[in-house]
Amino acid sequence: MRWMAALAAVMTMAAAGPAVAAEKIDFILNWIAGGDHAPYYYAQSQGWYAEAGLDVDISQGQGSTVSTQRVGAGASDLGLADLSTALVARGRGADVVAVMSVYVNSPYGLYWLKSSGIEGVEDMPGHSIGNPPGDAARAMWPALAQAAGIDPTSVRWVNVQPNAKLSALKSGAIDVTTSFYNIHHIFQRELGDDMGFLAWKDYGFNPYSNAFIANGDFLAEHGDAVKAFVQVSQRAFAACADDPDPCIRALVETNTGLQFETERANWDLVAELIADDDARSVAMGYLAPARMQSDYALVAEYFDITPFAIEDAYTNDMLDRAIRLP
Repeated sequence: MRWMAALAAVMTMAAAGPAVAAEKIDFILNWIAGGDHAPYYYAQSQGWYAEAGLDVDISQGQGSTVSTQRVGAGASDLGLADLSTALVARGRGADVVAVMSVYVNSPYGLYWLKSSGIEGVEDMPGHSIGNPPGDAARAMWPALAQAAGIDPTSVRWVNVQPNAKLSALKSGAIDVTTSFYNIHHIFQRELGDDMGFLAWKDYGFNPYSNAFIANGDFLAEHGDAVKAFVQVSQRAFAACADDPDPCIRALVETNTGLQFETERANWDLVAELIADDDARSVAMGYLAPARMQSDYALVAEYFDITPFAIEDAYTNDMLDRAIRLP
């Protein structure tokens, strides 16, 4: 009887076939983890990526320029990056393809002290702007400057680490800094009534921002894995939009040093950046062809790139059209 039981077990294992190894994916963030990245950590904590057959490694980023470079070179399979920055990189030879939008509204903002006498972009020539070298806003500055009617080279750029922007601004080491809108609440808290702020979209600059980009070769060879990652992430964003608290808890439990209240406030602002009519009626993450053509025209106008067909630079084929934001 023991022999027959052992034989039955062996036959059952043989019928089941060999175990299928999870597909490894290296996903690099645009910056260090924060409230806007909560859906990825929530999906990870719930085992959703694993259930989809994926072994996802989430790497901390150093700016959209860096994440785009890594994905374009194949050092990372997928990444989160400012889409305009990625389009510029593609026009300069990077092998990147956008597969899902995240920020459908531009998060770019400029911050300064009102006591400095600055009132807007027109007053910034001759002043210093501090941010990291890989910051997407630095790459896209020429477009805003020209839209505002000033010489893009009329300001001085100072290298400042992301977490040092506020202290550098308050100390006078820099005159202006850039930041994404999702941490606007921190600038308000620290600068109070002396905070000067300008949203780039107020100058008509509202291209897609954060988006998932895939290495072109990886997408061609592992399309099913990319689709699985995108659709799990869509599901996570929809869940976090509906009930943010579990997502923020997953984020802070995975990343030491983050505070729940701060990242929850971060997410509340993210909610304004990820939602538009397409995200509610077509699919979360949808890249509208007309907007993509407009974004390409913006990049082609302000940057030295080799022309390319914008249709080859993105795809909506990875999306689950049934997943929409509430």
